[in-house]
Amino acid sequence: MLAHQRREKILDLIREDGHAKVQELSRIFKVTEVTIRQDLERLEKEGCIRREHGGAVLKDMDSSVKSVSPLNQYHIEAKRAIALKAVSYIDNGDVIILDSGSTTTEIAKLLIDYKNLTVITNALNIALILGVNPGIDLIVTGGEFKAPTLSLTGQKAVDFFNTIHVDKLFLATAGITLKAGLTYPSISDICVKRAMIESADKVFLVADSSKIGLTFFASLGALSLIDCLITDSKISEEQIKWLDDNEVSYILTDLPVL
Repeated sequence: MLAHQRREKILDLIREDGHAKVQELSRIFKVTEVTIRQDLERLEKEGCIRREHGGAVLKDMDSSVKSVSPLNQYHIEAKRAIALKAVSYIDNGDVIILDSGSTTTEIAKLLIDYKNLTVITNALNIALILGVNPGIDLIVTGGEFKAPTLSLTGQKAVDFFNTIHVDKLFLATAGITLKAGLTYPSISDICVKRAMIESADKVFLVADSSKIGLTFFASLGALSLIDCLITDSKISEEQIKWLDDNEVSYILTDLPVL
């Protein structure tokens, strides 16, 4: 792996977890701690992180937490279009899981007028969006708080999902490829997402087209884990053929005309 590629993956991981230790990064990327410190120094100079004793933390994370807004706001129009399509598969009376993420946050914003709906989430910002609606039975998992994603993770969250059964899960991902499947910048949420999938009758993967072709450090598993991918119409013809050839069910959304 080239140095700039390693730094990109280090930054992805810190954006996901909010922090990282030099010792752990050295183990993950199989380079010396000196090399990792140099990587972190470079990322700090670029204004991405702030170095601390033994590691680094994400810059401007405090403002994100205080505003209760996910950090990843890229491709927001595509995410809103995906959310609009996703809610058409949600019926009053459903019991659903909303995974943490910026696309699932857009889904939550469209559910505020629903009645007789049970929503289970590990995302605190989604809980705040839906908690004001008396028609929604909102359940929030326990777990360890992750500031960048405003989510709860860890074994307590896993244990919670192991005890429930839901109609539909709306799952987020960072990368989608045939070889690696569904991938994420860190391993911290993998066990939680697996427990979510096990508890759901139907799994909708909500991911904008920029995620297709990306591969990150930790793999959740094959695309066969999902029942349907909801993505935007910017997906390429080559990617559509790839989905068709591998019998991946998908739904394309139309982006608004500007």
